[in-house]
Amino acid sequence: MRRSPFYGWWIVSMLGFTEMTSWGVIYYAFSVLLTPMQRELGWSQAHFTGGFSLALFISGIVALPVGRWLDQHGARGLMTLGSCLAAILVVAWANVQSLLAWYLIWAGLGLAMAAILYEPAFAVVATWFQQKRQHALTILTVGGGLASVVYVPLVTRLLGTLNWREVLLWLAAILAVLTIPLHGLVLRGKPADLGLLPDGGSLAVATVTPNPTIQPSMSLGNAIRASSFWWLALAFGLTTMATFTLGVHLISAIQAQGYAPEIQALAVALLGGSQIPSRIVIGSVGRRWPQVQLAWMLCLLQSAAFAIFLFVPNVTGLLLFACLFGAGSGALTPTRAALVADVFGTAQYASISGALALLTTTARALAPVLASLLVGLLHSYQPLFGLLLLMCLISAAAIYLIRGASNG
Repeated sequence: MRRSPFYGWWIVSMLGFTEMTSWGVIYYAFSVLLTPMQRELGWSQAHFTGGFSLALFISGIVALPVGRWLDQHGARGLMTLGSCLAAILVVAWANVQSLLAWYLIWAGLGLAMAAILYEPAFAVVATWFQQKRQHALTILTVGGGLASVVYVPLVTRLLGTLNWREVLLWLAAILAVLTIPLHGLVLRGKPADLGLLPDGGSLAVATVTPNPTIQPSMSLGNAIRASSFWWLALAFGLTTMATFTLGVHLISAIQAQGYAPEIQALAVALLGGSQIPSRIVIGSVGRRWPQVQLAWMLCLLQSAAFAIFLFVPNVTGLLLFACLFGAGSGALTPTRAALVADVFGTAQYASISGALALLTTTARALAPVLASLLVGLLHSYQPLFGLLLLMCLISAAAIYLIRGASNG
């Protein structure tokens, strides 16, 4: 008799799809809609990006209480309500008329982001998978990685026939239809609720089988007192700063080197396009290597990318930099999620992950501002990229220092 697939695979496949939709609507659509919004409303670009930055900041601030809720109650109710809130706020976004309303809407979208983007989805995967966690995270993050590929062209195409307010109403409908029912109907609390163990083993069989494989876990309090937590916080904070700094300043840095617009566009496309293949590769390799080892090696790969940018100042060096940094950044997303589970276990995964997110949010908010100050002071991007290289090297060293804590 053929055995039915483990229900966790249905959950992670669904989450890959809903993450693509959620990221596409409430994150990537913003950049496409920015120019038509600015043209109609007449506000400065700083006001528009300020609202978006506020949402990112709030999503990090509430990550810890959201994590505690996930550990105690599971993701089903939170992600369903988060999708409802996001859809309602996208409708409000479509009707915005004042700056006060703009900031209030994005403050609310920050709460929705914390409830429906990667962090709660990672917590679900950590609960449902152990030995096959890297594979599950690959499915999830490849789905999320397709958000820009699907929704940036979609929103651009819709803007050809509709105004930006009408586009947002369509996006709100898409978000509601494609995420609310799936979160509400497919998500479940824990494998044990269905009589299963993580990865699909039978709980009934495990009760009569000696020494079932159960991953040890730490509480949030014990995790915060462990040195490995702070090494991870340092590494995650520095890699986050490097990634967000690059996102803001890459095109300006390329322009400063005098490259043609076509080369600039190709470099940006390669940086984004290399992330999905790297996640697929890491999904295969990651099952055989300890997550700590993978993580510090990926940080070294990013360091090598910055070194190439600095010391190979030609088109080949630029394009190689884009490929290597994009691959490292893409593969780090699922690896970081798996690393937290490997080091601290899954019993309070969401709370610990939320505490780390709270710390990395500060790095994410400060990175573009501090980078702009440095460039303005030195009138060159070379020192900035040298600093980013150093930050990735420190991240690799910090993760290496906890190599003995991973279960692999």
